[in-house]
Amino acid sequence: MEIKTDSAKPLVSVILAVRNGEPYVAEAIESVLASDYRPLEIVVVDGQSSDRTAEIVQTYPEVRYCTQTTLGIAAAYNQGIEAAQGDFVAFISHDDQWSAQKLGHQMSYLQAHPEVQFTVCKFRYFLAEGCSIPPGFRAELLDQEPVGYIMETLVARKTVFDQVGQFNTAYQLAEDVDWYARAKDLGITSAVIPEVLLSKRVHDCNSSTNAQVSTQALLRVLRQSIQRQKR
Repeated sequence: MEIKTDSAKPLVSVILAVRNGEPYVAEAIESVLASDYRPLEIVVVDGQSSDRTAEIVQTYPEVRYCTQTTLGIAAAYNQGIEAAQGDFVAFISHDDQWSAQKLGHQMSYLQAHPEVQFTVCKFRYFLAEGCSIPPGFRAELLDQEPVGYIMETLVARKTVFDQVGQFNTAYQLAEDVDWYARAKDLGITSAVIPEVLLSKRVHDCNSSTNAQVSTQALLRVLRQSIQRQKR
């Protein structure tokens, strides 16, 4: 799929890593397609789903479908970045939804501030219909609007991954925490868009809410950050 771009509206590659996302993946894609920003492409990296994920996503002409060649979410993100044709990259999970203004707001800021390498935004959790709050998820988070240093809020210049590096495939959880920590330690310039631009679905099969980020993984990220700062 060849996508025409111009200097005023650079191409954004939206990376969606998924495995068995049949219940929600169409809603995620459609929230991206409802974006007020064009042009964009959606790169789906499918971790060998056994449900109808591949069939569903390939009905969208804007999607470039890739089968994941390695294991793990970090590797899926890295494969998506390598496949991306855009000068900017953004991310969405198969069970989350963007606001229509998300990409436009973040891209406007990045284009107006060429020194800024990536932006994040606020987000809000919502409980999936018919689901109870899963174990390990704090119910009070449903009423909060935190700034999200998570994958789904990130819109970045693709070149920032040359500076910070790719996602560490040694992490099964906290690969995003590690990446943001490395960016901070390198002094990479970033910005927060102080608006809720992402809705993050909470449900029984959501690994990020069931497990949260393990204490062990967080401690590992912290130790590595301290070691980098000592160099």
